[in-house]
Amino acid sequence: MSLDRLKTGCQNFNDVLGGGVETGSITEFYGEFRTGKTQLTHNLAVNVQLPPEKGGVNGAVCWIDTEGTFRTERIKAMAAHVGLEEQEVLDSILVMDVMNSDHQMACVEQAPADFRRLATEAGLDKELRLIVVDSLMSYFRAEYVGRGTLAARQQKLNKHIHQLLKHAKALNLAVVVTNQVMARPELMFGDPTAPIGGHIVAHACTTRIYLRKSKGDRRIARIVDSPNLAEAEAVFKITGNGIEDI
Repeated sequence: MSLDRLKTGCQNFNDVLGGGVETGSITEFYGEFRTGKTQLTHNLAVNVQLPPEKGGVNGAVCWIDTEGTFRTERIKAMAAHVGLEEQEVLDSILVMDVMNSDHQMACVEQAPADFRRLATEAGLDKELRLIVVDSLMSYFRAEYVGRGTLAARQQKLNKHIHQLLKHAKALNLAVVVTNQVMARPELMFGDPTAPIGGHIVAHACTTRIYLRKSKGDRRIARIVDSPNLAEAEAVFKITGNGIEDI
């Protein structure tokens, strides 16, 4: 299977990623509030619809929305910026608003079938090439509180993430998840934050990218873990047009 790469909107970031976000695997963006996680996913949801010569794969998107973060106006602005027809781009994004972790898992499991049904009804001549989960852990974190529930949560989470990976490999699509961070006050040196989800998320996600704020509209993305990418950083900015070079 030949893997594709989806452009982020920033050439520096694309270079660090080896050309872009890879299909056939899970890419995790994690960081604190307002570090650009959701902006990146919006940008990818538009760029995946570009033709291959412009960094896309003429694909469609399934967006699993756990926090009400999907914004039509952002999609329209980003689509206009890259020369795509706004309504056509929106029609190629299946947004699933989920209510709890069980619903989240069911939506992911049914995503390919639900998309095919939607595409048939709408006469959409595109294949599903990107699944976004924004964010991965919010419901799991809220519903399973305390150490006594940790084993049950991790077992359920493991099944969920491996379903995402199964879709990625079977359909050669990119899975992009966002994740929150927690404080680690015991650390005396280094960054006192860590992504939530423990070893289950750490081992299942192919590429893990830590996002943090810089000055103004600038953000820094660091490759934390990847089987084929070196640890490196990219600087990008967030504008009305989406993710762009500095």
